[in-house]
This record gives sequence, C-alpha cells and structure tokens, in this order.
Amino acid sequence: MKYKQRWTGVRLPINGMAEEFNVTVPGNIQLDYGIHAGFKDVQYADNYKQYLPLEDDHWEYRTTLSYEKKQGERVFFVSGGIDYQYDILLNGKKIDSYEGMYRAVSLDLTDHLTEGKDLLTVHIYPHPKRPGASVGTRIEADQSCKPPVCYSWDWNPRLLISGIWQDSYIETRDEYYIDGAEVLAELNDEMTEGRVKVAFACDKPCTITLYNMDGHVVYEGSETAFTVNNPELWWCNGQGTPYLYRWVIRNEKEERSGRIGFRKLRLVMNTGVNDPPMFPKSRYDAPMTVELNGRRIMAKGSNFVNPELFWGMTTKQRYDDLLTLAKDAHMNILRMWGGACACKDSFYDLCDEYGIMIWQEFMLACNNYIATEHFMSVLESEGTALIKMLRHHPCLAFWCGGNELFNGWSGMNDQSHALRLLNKLCFELDYHRPFLPTSPIIGVAHGGYTFMDESEGWDIFSEFQRSSNTAYTEFGVPSAASVELLKKIIPQDELFPIKPTASWIAHHGFEAWGDDTWLCLPTLEKYFGVPSSLEEVVDLSNWLQCTGYQAAFEEMRKQWPYCSMMLNWCYNEPWITAANNSIISYPAIPKPSYEYVKSAMRPALFSARISKFDWKAGEMFEAEIWFLNDQPQAIRGDVHIRLQVGNEIIELLDWHAEAKANGNVQGPTVRFILPNVEANCLTLTLESDDKLSNSYRLLYRPDKPSAPKPRILNQ
Repeated sequence: MKYKQRWTGVRLPINGMAEEFNVTVPGNIQLDYGIHAGFKDVQYADNYKQYLPLEDDHWEYRTTLSYEKKQGERVFFVSGGIDYQYDILLNGKKIDSYEGMYRAVSLDLTDHLTEGKDLLTVHIYPHPKRPGASVGTRIEADQSCKPPVCYSWDWNPRLLISGIWQDSYIETRDEYYIDGAEVLAELNDEMTEGRVKVAFACDKPCTITLYNMDGHVVYEGSETAFTVNNPELWWCNGQGTPYLYRWVIRNEKEERSGRIGFRKLRLVMNTGVNDPPMFPKSRYDAPMTVELNGRRIMAKGSNFVNPELFWGMTTKQRYDDLLTLAKDAHMNILRMWGGACACKDSFYDLCDEYGIMIWQEFMLACNNYIATEHFMSVLESEGTALIKMLRHHPCLAFWCGGNELFNGWSGMNDQSHALRLLNKLCFELDYHRPFLPTSPIIGVAHGGYTFMDESEGWDIFSEFQRSSNTAYTEFGVPSAASVELLKKIIPQDELFPIKPTASWIAHHGFEAWGDDTWLCLPTLEKYFGVPSSLEEVVDLSNWLQCTGYQAAFEEMRKQWPYCSMMLNWCYNEPWITAANNSIISYPAIPKPSYEYVKSAMRPALFSARISKFDWKAGEMFEAEIWFLNDQPQAIRGDVHIRLQVGNEIIELLDWHAEAKANGNVQGPTVRFILPNVEANCLTLTLESDDKLSNSYRLLYRPDKPSAPKPRILNQ
C-alpha cells in the first residue's frame, strides 16, 4: 500500500536562522521557498535573480511518517529521484547518501523505526561548483552530473534547482510484493520472432501475461523468457503503426503492468559516403541513417529541452501537449539534448504511443569532463540508472554521450574516459542500441542559428544549399515572442523602442551569444528598415523564422539519401523567452513557424529550391521544382506553378511527377525576369491537391527610389 506524506521544507543558509515552509512533492524546494518568501513572478523582467542568493544553501525536507502497517509487512521510502546530492535520515540517523538525480530510491526503513513518531529527513547539499571554475558559468558543473543548463544557457536563465523532483511516498510491502519488474523485447534479424525477457522478484508465484492491442492474450505462463511468432512491429510516426503489446505480472494480491514494442533499429552508413578519395586516408563520415525494421528513413524532428524551469513541476499533461504538437507536425524523432538530459518516465510512455523516436543524451554538454575518481564514480552510477530507467521503451532509438563534447570549447575526444565509460555501460546494459560519443561528429553539422550572416555573405537559403552533411542535428532561425507574451515578461516602459535593458537581456533578446541575439534587430533593419512598432518587430521576425525554417527543412529533404536526419534547434522552451529559435513558445503555444515546419515535414509535397530571400525588380527569378516523398509507398502528383508580384500573376509551368517510396524527384526549373511593380513581396505557389501544395513568400524590392518600406500582414 502506498501512503503519500505531508512534507515541510527548511532552508539552512550559511549564515542566518533556519526557515520552515510548506513544500510540494514532487517539486523543487527553491520554488517552494520562493512562494513562502513572497518572491515575484520568475517570468517577469529579471526576477529570476531573486534565486541567485540561494545557490549555496543547504535544504531539508521533513515529514513525520504516516502509514498503516500490517503484521508481516515492511516499510519502505520510495522515490523516483531526488536532485542532486543528499542524505536520507530517520530520526536523525543517516541511512542513505547519494549524488545524482536519476537513481530511484527504495529504502527499507523497517529496522530503523520506533514505536513513536518517526521523522524522515532528506538533507540536500548546495549545488556542485568546481573550485577555480569561472564563477557564474556552466564550467562550474564540469565535474558533476548536474544538468549544466541550470548554470545558464542562451535560452535558460541561471537557476540552480534541487529537491524531490519525482513521485515519492511510503510503501508497505509483504510477501506478495512484486519488485523490480522489467520486461524487455527483442526482434530477430528476419523480424519473424519477438523475444521477451522478464525480470522481477517476488516470494509468491506470479503469472506473466502478454496482450496485443486488441486485448487478446498472446502469451500466459510463468516462464521469464518466451517468444512471439510474427509479431506486429513498432514503427515511428509516418512509417506505420507504433504497435505496443501490454504485459501484466500478477499474483493473488499484486500486479505490475507496462508496454513493449518489437522493432529493430540500426544506424547505418549514409548513401554516398565513401573513403576519402586521396591520401592520407582518414576516417569517413559516421553512420547516421536510421534503419527501422529494415527500412531506411528520413529522421525528421527537433531538439527537446526541459519544459519547465522547475523540473519537478513538469506534468504528464505538459508532455502530452508538447508531444501531440510534435506528432501532428509529422516529427518522428526528438533529440534529448545533453545539457538537460532526461524527462520523467511519462514522457517516454507517450513517445512509445505516438511513434516518436528518441535520441537520448547523457548529462554532459559543452564542458571538458575530466575523469577524476569521484566524477567517474557518479557518472557510472547515474549512467547505469538512466539506462535501466529507459531501455525498455521502444521509442528509445540510440544513446549519445552528450552535446558538443568534441568542439574546441569542450576539448574532449574519443579517448576521454567519461565517454569510454558511457559506451561501456551502454554495451553491457543495452547491447543492441547504437551509441554515439557526441553531436556533432564527422559528417554531422550544428548551425547556423540565424537567418543571415552579412559578414559572411549568406542567408539561410544559400547556407544550406552549399552544405553537404549526413545529418543536421542543430540549426535554427530566431523569432520574437508574440506581443501578448512579451507584455507578460517585459515592463511596459521597456517594450518599445527596444533596447538592451536588463529585462530584454534576461529573456535572451540580447547577449544570448553575441550582442544582438536572439532578436537580431540588425537583420530586420537590413531587410525591412527600422521597425516602427513592437508589433512590426514581431511580424517581421516571424516572417524570417517561418520562411527560414521552411527553406532549411525542405532543402535537407532534397539532400536525401546522403542527408538522412534533420533536427532544428530547438523545439520548446522552459520559460517565456523574448526571442528564441524555438517553434513552440512556453508553455506549449505554437509560434507561426510551427505551421511552416509542419508543412515542410509532410509525408509528401511539392517543393522549390530558391537561391535567396531578397529579390529586386529586373532580376532573373529562378526555382528548381522537386517532388519529395518520405512515405513507405510510391506517389504521383500534378502541380501548377505560379508567381505573383503585387497584382501581377505569371503562370509558369505544369508538371506531372512520380516519386518512389521514400524517394525524391527533381523536376523542371522555372525562370522569370521580375517586373517592376509596386509591391513588397513576391509569392511562388506550387498548386496541387491539398496535401501536396506549397507556397513561398519572399521579399521583393521595386526599382523605385521612393518605394515605401516593405511591410507584411500578420502571419
């Protein structure tokens, strides 16, 4: 039987009196204290700084145990995870210690209990900071497994959190208790036989039952290893049904249940990757094509980050809101970025159900994690806990050591002991899943992250057309938040004209990296002139993000099969940013660009390859026409191509196209000298049936010295 407890929190500052306050479990104790202390809304202005003085404090959760114990039962404290370094005490006596946040706690209290009121305490130590590291930077976390995003990133404020972030309770157990239930599924090479392995501990006999999605019994018995002939396969979104079998382990009094899926996933060499053509011979590009159940597929998705500043407050509903949008946008993979690491288990349950594959990184990002004895011990424990927590999920595609570890600012390499350890753990504990040391690796690209770079002479159209990579696992275009959201975070007197005030900087409008990111006002002024209102800033930046993501995603699809993966930076955000590369604003509000990404990821569509965004009267407009198909079956379509500049409509071409399964076709090229008319944009339309049509809205400049500044309608 499970018994929820009523907890209180205690702040134990370095200097000063202890303060007791109410807490929420699961949650984060800094948020609870902020509510108690009357902190202002963390979303507004730079109010997150209220939490900075709390970083070096100790904290405690306390509860006087409340439960009912029957004869023969034992009493356990159970927690899905506590963040980050802590002791557990009963009546003042330490009975457990740990450093990390992913190890589940199952602690037998029985022999330590008294006949009176028992006080259970969880003492949480200050956040890890390496002595000598640059103060106030992520480098402070380079000798810990604490997710480094908490130490500040270009979209997340510095907000060091801790506490009982997973579900926790007192549980009484008897001889019927089923402990450690885990069911794993494998598929033979011919995909004709599913192998099921069951592990659990119980003093009483148990029956194992496997049901298909229709509720029919597939297997029933007591064997902990059995086979399923010709199983239904788990497919990712867009390639088939994410078929799940339900298992139940039960005895007379207890039962455990869960779901498994049968699928075979490999990372294979990309089409067209060869040995370097000349000496000295060197390493070829890493395998980055997902082969699922024998079928090579284009992996389409995004980078997922922590959905809340206070991670313990994230609910299954929040995950569902975000993942439903990803599924509806035809995404089939999400990269769980290493700086934020893993979500609660309900996130992965939903990914199993929706057919969204997961690239799971460990808790390393953008630091040089030197292999001290202490760090390696914590990494082994946390890595083991994370693998065991997630390996039963069919959505889990492959493991990765972490983010940007081979870059100059990190300085790690293949011989780094931390990565060798993680590879070893994955090999021993999850043999069949691929492991990547980091992203990016050879052949894989991160960037660019803006619409244009005037100093280097490219916009996002030309940048990706001149690129040739096996996978683009980070790239992005920023946009401002909506006016409605900006009014929630920026004081009224700072909204416009926009300047780099503390509020705009705190919410990453400026100085996220470089002076002008993520608002990128110089880019807006280059294309459109100086905006005259906040509404215009938002509209114009949305135009660039919409068009930029459309151009990038469609270009990467054209590079299939050499390019086999595209993941923009990023999908979501943990609080309201003033500007960001995300396509979903906090908490789960699609930006205008979401619809453009959704359109670009459709299973099949007509697409144009256009050389640039900015066009002038008298120029030769040119566009290659393509037919893109990610579906597992061939498709045909007809398209009519039309160009509109102002009120002038030019009918250009008709084309009938046929594309094979998971294949693209390059078609004709349309050309037209742009007329000189009064307009500020031109529109290229690829008119077909509703599922295949497409259009592009580009900047147009008439050849008139008195031409008005280009403006757009709201997206």
